[in-house]
Amino acid sequence: MILVLRALGVGDLATGVPALRALRAAYPGSELALVAPRWLTPLVELVGGVDRQVVADGLGRLGWSGPPPDVAVNLHGRGPQSHRMLAGVRPRRLLAFANAEAGWHDGPPWRAEEHEVDRWCRMLGWYGIRTDRGDLALRRPGPGGLPTGVTIVHPGAKAAQRRWPPECFAAVARELAGRGHRVVVTGSPGERDLAADVARRAGLPADAVLAGATDVGELAALVAHARLVLCGDTGIGHLATAYATPSVLLFGPVPPAAWGPPPDRPWHEALWAGPIPAGDGRAVHPALAELDVPAVLAAVDRVTAAARSRSVAGRRVPAQAAGHPLATHR
Repeated sequence: MILVLRALGVGDLATGVPALRALRAAYPGSELALVAPRWLTPLVELVGGVDRQVVADGLGRLGWSGPPPDVAVNLHGRGPQSHRMLAGVRPRRLLAFANAEAGWHDGPPWRAEEHEVDRWCRMLGWYGIRTDRGDLALRRPGPGGLPTGVTIVHPGAKAAQRRWPPECFAAVARELAGRGHRVVVTGSPGERDLAADVARRAGLPADAVLAGATDVGELAALVAHARLVLCGDTGIGHLATAYATPSVLLFGPVPPAAWGPPPDRPWHEALWAGPIPAGDGRAVHPALAELDVPAVLAAVDRVTAAARSRSVAGRRVPAQAAGHPLATHR
C-alpha cells in the first residue's frame, strides 16, 4: 500500500497531480491512499488513480489504524513535521526530501526557488520514478445545474497581498459584460461580501454572485465548462489549467515561476510586474498593484485568441487520435 501526504488546498492538490499519476504508474498493483482534507474529497475524486482518501486537516498525528504502508510519500513539504507525521505510521520505505531536523538524510535537497510542479517531480525522479510535469488534467465533471460558457471573476485570495483591488476586478468585469460575456463572481463563503461588492461595482445582476454557493467539486465543474477565468494567484487558476479553460492570472508577491501555469500554453497567461520589494503585508503587494485594467484586458484578448486557434487546430485531428483529454493539436 502506498500512502501519500498532500494535506493542503486546491492549488496544492492540482500541482501535485503529475506526481500522483507517476506514483500510480510506478505501483500499479498497490492501493494508493491520499492524505488530504475532507473538504477536498470532490476534487480528489477528479484526480483519478487514488483508491482511498485518508482525512487529515493539516499536520499532526495521523489517525491510521491499518498495517504499516509499504511506501509513504511526502508530497506535503520539506519537513520536519510532515516527515514525522508519516514516520509515525512506520512505513517500510519513505520517499521525501532530505531533512536533518527530522533525522531523514535520504532524498534530494530542498530548493526554495522551484516551481511547485517541478519540485515533486524532481523528488520522485531522485528515487527513480518517472514523471510527466505536463500531466495536469483532471477528470471533467458534467455541469449539472451550473451555468456553462460563463466568464469567472474570482477576486479573493487567502492573503491580502494577493488580492487585486476589487474596483479593478469590477472594471474588467464591466467591460467583459459589455462585450457579451456572461460574468459570474466566485469565492469562498467568507468572500461573499467581496464578490457582491465586485458584482455591484460592475453592474452585474445579483444572481451573478456564486461565492459560497459551490463546493470545490462544483467549482471545478464551473471552471471545466467556462469561457474564461480571471483570478489572482489562487487555487481556481490551477483548475483552469487542468481543464484548458483560458485564464488570466494576476501574480504578486510570489512570481509565476513558482506557481504559474505552464509557459507553453498561451491560452493561460500569468501577469506579474515584479520583482518589486515587498509591502507591509497588510495590503495588495506592489507587484500586483502595478497591474492595470488595460493590461489585464489585453491579456484576456491574447488568451482567448490562443484558445480559438487551438480549437481550430484541434478540429483537424480525428477524435480517436487525441489520446489525453486535454491534448493540444497544433
